[in-house]
Amino acid sequence: MSVIKHNFGIEDRNAARRLRTLLELSALHEANIRTNPLPYLERASERIFQLEKILFEAVEAATSPSAPSTSSETISVSRAEYDRFLACLAIIENGLAQLVSDAEDPQSA
Repeated sequence: MSVIKHNFGIEDRNAARRLRTLLELSALHEANIRTNPLPYLERASERIFQLEKILFEAVEAATSPSAPSTSSETISVSRAEYDRFLACLAIIENGLAQLVSDAEDPQSA
C-alpha cells in the first residue's frame, strides 16, 4: 500500500501569508492575496522603492559635505557615539552597495 502525498496548496498559502506579514496586513487580506495578488505586489514594489530612496538619502546625508555654517557653535560627541555613527554608516553603505550590485546583475539574486 502506498501513500499519496498532497499538500493541498500549502505552498501558495504560505507565500500569501508571508507577503501579508511583510506588508503588515491583517489576516483578512490573505484570501484576497491568493485570488488577486497584483495590488499587493504593487504595494510591495512601492514599499521597496521607498526603502531604497531612504537608504540612498541616508548615505547622501552622511557622506556629503555640509554647507558651511555661519554659527561658530562647537558640538562634542563621545567616542562611543561617534563609533556607533560610523558603524551605522558602514551598514547603510554596504546595503546601498548590495542594492546597486543587485540592480546591475539581476541574475545573481
